[in-house]
Amino acid sequence: MGMPSMPELLIILAIVVLLFGAKKIPDLAKGVGKGIKDFKNAVKDDEEKVADAKTEVKEIKDEAKETTTEAKDTIKKA
Repeated sequence: MGMPSMPELLIILAIVVLLFGAKKIPDLAKGVGKGIKDFKNAVKDDEEKVADAKTEVKEIKDEAKETTTEAKDTIKKA
């Protein structure tokens, strides 16, 4: 099932005009566009949160490794 052809698109457009009226279509399109934009922003925010969390985990691991190394050195000296 591929992309709809031109006659199919015209039929869909005619149905939309009949259902919503010509004056409501710009508002409908604006709402759909805003919804898509909000969705993209939410996905971007989630990706940033994941990246921040990964950075924080890496820093904690590095700190733990450094502390472990210092503890081993202290034990060897004792």
